[in-house]
This record gives sequence, structure tokens and C-alpha cells, in this order.
Amino acid sequence: MQTMTRSKRMQPVQHVAQGREQDAMHKLGQSQQFLDAQRAKLEELRAYRDQYANDFASSGGNGVSATRVQDYRIFLGRLGEAVRQQEALIAQCEVQHEQARQQWVDSRSHSQAIGKVIERYKTEENIVQERREQQEQDERSQRKPNK
Repeated sequence: MQTMTRSKRMQPVQHVAQGREQDAMHKLGQSQQFLDAQRAKLEELRAYRDQYANDFASSGGNGVSATRVQDYRIFLGRLGEAVRQQEALIAQCEVQHEQARQQWVDSRSHSQAIGKVIERYKTEENIVQERREQQEQDERSQRKPNK
């Protein structure tokens, strides 16, 4: 009965590490998509705020009531606050994205290290196997009767 080699015993460990790496990569991709969506939303808010301000400024010469000016300022203030909140959300998303990226880098490094260990084990096992085969061949050649 042949015993299981070290490289074969490490394969389940490698599969787990690769699974963790895949999970981390998936989370990183989701994080990037969410961050991109939040940045796009910020750009839309800024564009809407700027367009609203430009529209009001261009209609300002047409005799605007004090109530309309006050409403404009309130609404522009709300848009400004929405932009600031979105900027804060993006800053938070960037931190989380960097954490997801670091988690992926760590899991990838771990998976690669396990792969290198397995390759080293396979190399060592091949050397042992070659020596064993050479020894068996030498023993067979010594047992042959000389003619």
C-alpha cells in the first residue's frame, strides 16, 4: 500500500486557498462596481446642481421674486448637501475598496505560496522517485548473471 505524498495531502489546502482568493476577487469586483456607481452618481449631482445654478442665473434678469430667490437658495443648499454627503460616501467606499483589494492581495499571496510549496514537494518527490528507480535498476543489473 502506497502512502499519500505530501503534495497530494496539500491539495485540499490549495483548493481552500484558491476558493478564498476567488471570493476575495469577487468581492473586490463588486466593491469596484459600487464605487464606480457612487462616483457616477456624484457627477450627476454636481452636473444637476451646476445646471440648476446656471438656469437660475440666466433667468435672473427677468425679475425674480424674493420668494423664488429664497426657494432657489434652499434648493441649491440641499443640492450642495447632497453632493457633500455623496463625497463622504465615496470616501467611505474608497476605504472599503482598499480593504477589499488588500484582502485579495493577501489571499492571492497565500494561494501562491501554497502553490510554491506543492511544487517544491513535487520536485522533491520526483527526485526521490528517480533515485528509487535508479537504485532498483542498479540492483537488477547486479543480479543478472555475467556471461
